[in-house]
This record gives sequence, C-alpha cells and structure tokens, in this order.
Amino acid sequence: MNRSWFRLFAPALLGILGIVQVVAAETTVEQKRAFTSIQKHVVDAGNLYNQQKFEDAASAIAAATDQLNELIESSAPEIYDALQPTIGRISKAYTMLELEGVSLPPLIISPRPTSAPAETSMAKTTKPISRPKRPEKPKPEPTPMPQANGVSFTSAVVPILVGRCGQCHVTGNKGGFQMTSYESLMKGPAEGVVVFPGDVIASRLVETIESGDMPRGGNKVPPNELMLLKTWIAQGAKFDGPDPSVSFSGAVTAAAAVPDAPMVRRATGNETVSFASDIAPLLVENCNGCHIDAMQTRGGLRMDTFAQLLRGGDSGAVVEPGKGAASLLVRKLRGSEGDRMPAGGRPALADDSIELISKWIDEGATLDGASENQPLAVMSQLAWASQATASQVSERRKQLAGDHLALANAAKAPIEELQTDHFQVLGTSSAGTLKLVTEQAEELLKQTRTLVPGPDGESYYRGRATIFVLPKRYDYSEFAKMVEQRGIPAEWQSHWQYDGIDAYVALVATERDEPEAIASRLLTPITALAVATRSGDVPRWFAEGLGVAMSARGRTLDREARRELEAQIYESTAAMKEAKQFLEGKLTPEQADRIGAALATTMIDRTRRRQFDGLLRELDSGTPFATAFTKSFGVNESDYINAWLRMVRGG
Repeated sequence: MNRSWFRLFAPALLGILGIVQVVAAETTVEQKRAFTSIQKHVVDAGNLYNQQKFEDAASAIAAATDQLNELIESSAPEIYDALQPTIGRISKAYTMLELEGVSLPPLIISPRPTSAPAETSMAKTTKPISRPKRPEKPKPEPTPMPQANGVSFTSAVVPILVGRCGQCHVTGNKGGFQMTSYESLMKGPAEGVVVFPGDVIASRLVETIESGDMPRGGNKVPPNELMLLKTWIAQGAKFDGPDPSVSFSGAVTAAAAVPDAPMVRRATGNETVSFASDIAPLLVENCNGCHIDAMQTRGGLRMDTFAQLLRGGDSGAVVEPGKGAASLLVRKLRGSEGDRMPAGGRPALADDSIELISKWIDEGATLDGASENQPLAVMSQLAWASQATASQVSERRKQLAGDHLALANAAKAPIEELQTDHFQVLGTSSAGTLKLVTEQAEELLKQTRTLVPGPDGESYYRGRATIFVLPKRYDYSEFAKMVEQRGIPAEWQSHWQYDGIDAYVALVATERDEPEAIASRLLTPITALAVATRSGDVPRWFAEGLGVAMSARGRTLDREARRELEAQIYESTAAMKEAKQFLEGKLTPEQADRIGAALATTMIDRTRRRQFDGLLRELDSGTPFATAFTKSFGVNESDYINAWLRMVRGG
C-alpha cells in the first residue's frame, strides 16, 4: 500500500476497531456490522488508490461516508465523538483524491446527535438493553427557536456568553482573553481565533465547553445553550447588532441605530501638531488602564485605536474636529465637565499638554499614522522610532530586553550577554550556547540579506534585534507567559515579535544542540524580523510567510512530502472563500501560516522578483504597506490573494 495513503488511513482503521471494543456494550449488532463495513470500504479505497484507480477509490470512500452518516444518525452522541478521528481522515482522503483530479460531491457529515436516537430500522432487530432506571433530572428550559434569518447574536448568544463566561472573560480578562463585544470575541486571545464562522469543529469556544475545561468553577453551559452556540456558528456566526465594537450590554439593549462612524481625516502636512508623535504618546501614558488596554472600559470609551477615539463612548463623541475647546475630551481634561480626567488619583495633565490636544482638534483632528485601526501604543512607538537613530533604538531595545528577562527569570538564574553588529543576544543558557547562537545568527543573516537587502550594521533592523536564548522548553514557555501574556503551541521552539520598537527572537537552545538544529529555529524569525522592521504596518502574514518561504529554500521535497504539503495548502484554501477572511484573521493560525507561506513563495518567484524588490524599496522609503503593495504589484492585497486562490483551485 502507498505509504502516504497508509499513514493517513491506518489510524482510521485502528480507530474504528477501537470504537468497536470501547462501545461494544452500547452498540447493536447492526451497528457493529456498520463498523466492519466502513473498515472494508476504507481498505478497498486504499488498495484502489495504490493502483491509481482514483475514481474507484472515490466510490469506496463515498460509500464509507454514506454508511458513516447512517451510523451517526442511529447512534448515541458518544459514538459520534469517538468517530471524530475517522471523520477527519476521510476529509483528508477527499482532499488527496481531489488533488488527483477526481470530481467529488461536497463532503457532508451528519451533525452530532443531541441524545440517544429513537428506535430506527438499524436498531429494530436488536432487543433493547435493560438498564436500571435513574432518577429523572429536571428538564432543561426549551431551546429558543432560531429567528427566520438564523440564531440572533444579540438576543440569544450574548446572554449565554455574559451569563456563563462573564465573570472571567467579559468583566474580567482571565488568560489574557476578554470578550466585551462581538469584535473582541471574533478576534480571540493572543493564541488565536476561537470562533470560525461555519466551522463548529474548529471553533475552540465550543471545544473548551464540550471538554468541560470552560467555564471554570462548576458554571456549566446547559445542552440547550450549547446547541444555540453551535447553531449560531454553523450559520456563519453572524452579527445582527448596530455596531460590532459596542459592548455586550449595549448590543443587548440597543434598539436604535447608532450614528455612523465619524470620517477619518488624513493629515495634509500643513498641521503644526502630529497625532502620532504628539497626541498618541500623551493618551497612551495618561489613559492606559481605563480607556486604553483596559480590562473594563470607563464610560464605554475605548481609545486603543484612532477609530475608537473618534467613535466616542456612552456620552457620545469626545472629539469634534475644528472645535478643540468644545470637545468633551478637552473639557474632561480641564475638569470643566464632570469629574476631571485622568481619574484614579493620577495627576492632571499639564496645561500645555491639554492645549496641544485642543490645537490638534482645532486643526481638524487629522491622522498621520499608518491606519486608524493601528493600536495607539504601536503608532506612538513607530513615530518615536522614525525620528530616532539606530543607536538610540538599540539602546531602548536593550533596556526592554533587560526588563523582559527580569520578568521571566523568576529563578534568578545567571544571565549571559553577547553583542554583534546586528544582534543583542542574552539569556539564561550557558555562555557557550549564546556564542553558538550568535555565530549561527550572523551566518544566517547572510542568507536573509539575499532576500531582504538593507544597510549594514545595527541599522539593518533599524537598531540591533534582540535574541533571547533559553535553556529549557519550560523557560521558553514562561517567557511567553510572563512577557507576552499568552500560551504558545507545544511544538514551538522559537518565535519573533515586533511592536514598532521592540524587535526580538526567543528560542530554546543548549550546548547539546547541533548547529543545524539551532539554524533551523533561527532562520524563519530572523528573516521575518528583517521584513517586519522595513515599515510599521507590514502585516504579520507577509513577514512570517517570507520567513517560512526563506527556510524552505534549498530543501528538496520527495513526491510524498510534496503531495502532503499540497494537501495541507488545499485544505487551508478550502476553508477560505475569499481574501477578506484571510486578511481579517478569520482562519486558524495553521491555515493562515500555510497560506501566508504559499503567497510569499509566489512573490519571490523569479517572475515577480522585480515587483517584490520594488515593494521593499517602497517600504524603506516610508510608504504604507497597502499603498506600496498596490504600486509594486499593480493590484491590491485582496485582489492578488483572490487571483492566487482561483489559480490554486484551477480557475
């Protein structure tokens, strides 16, 4: 049997046999026969695939799918759960056959039963098992019927989230995840998206509830409410409120439409006050915790981004372009309207600072940052970095690196440090390990520069990039937890971060590691940072994709590995209807990484290398990414990705 096919389906066969053993006491004779028949169809499909009889193999898999659905519909929910590995592998079989050009109908799997089925034709031949009666449990409240256009987010889903998850993730920020609005729910925590419209199985929100991991403290989600959540996701996780950024309380009670979002006015260059350089730093410093990066915003006013600042809060707009003294923001800062801001015992802003904000509003409240949706903290840092020298940025990164390592080094282990023209290397690994990492980093940089050229010395990363070297996987995980407030996947051994100033790589390395192993962990993040630091608004998918593509250069894949990679890409694109889903982060991290790497590979192909080099030059000159992309490739990001998607699908 072809090893690729066998590796895919051997676990499925073992899973089916295991199910027969695990649930034997729960199954009827007919259900056991169904297990055996599914197994036979899968084995037949494997043999036919090996003989390159792909159409016949597809017929066998289709038969297995039909019997699988019949089995699901006639079985208890527990059997459906046990069949999940089989369902997943049959789905991959569809992908492999489609890659061979076989035309298949859509793969449709029956939904999970909500209870044991009534007596069916499959079960009629078997005498029901006699069980001792248990005390009847109180019947749950009847499930609200979905509206004609689907389950309502505001009237059905929000009450469940607030009631079951509110203390930890609505009013609280447990695990770094706060969902105060539809927008924040769909964005998910730092680890990735938790709701994938149309895909219940991939949605971690459902997975954590079904596994019993959430909610904590015994506050379980009743079956009827869980079914509502699943139905809402299956129907596309649609929003039916007036504004997706409005807090849940507002989404539940809002009956009237909110005013249209105010128009963002771009700076003309004639202003005397810069929002990015002058105003954003003031707001970040004085409003943080209450209106910026806040667990619970005061007065419904979020100011994490320029767009949110203009939108205002519960009292309406706080900025009236052209009317500085009359704007609520200025009146609050001066104490002439209600309680003076900032609150919480913080000192009042100096008069000249308030006057600066008022003048910015008088001049039209314009934006000179990269985007109205860019976090103000990042915008202010980028504005500072654009005016600073490479040496000044290096010094600031060195200070940040010390702070990060002090936070993560709870055991007070000795810290080693090294410095080169391009990197500041430090960590709790041995001095010998740091030396090996430093040598590898400088050597790999030569490869990176063939893709991303730039000035020599510390100016390459617009200041030396930091490399944190940690001796154990636990230390690496703690670093991410303490410094980035997030968990990281178990298979990771390195990653990168860039926020406008701070630029670093964190990795696990010891003296026992071979140089090749360290190099494999370093090349992707070193390359990605080289791309990300070209400009303040380079999207992460672009930088990460180029890093992965760079690492893949020079590697020769055998036919089996290439086929497997193609299958992964095809699976990822199958989950994406259009570029918007990808650009808005609506795919799983794994899907986004595969697509990003595939897109980046097309951009550095020799047929498009001139456009790619032009894009880098535009970024180096300060052109925003979206403008630079369109100028270099002749189309915008969305059109480019949609064209690639059609190509992958054979259109």
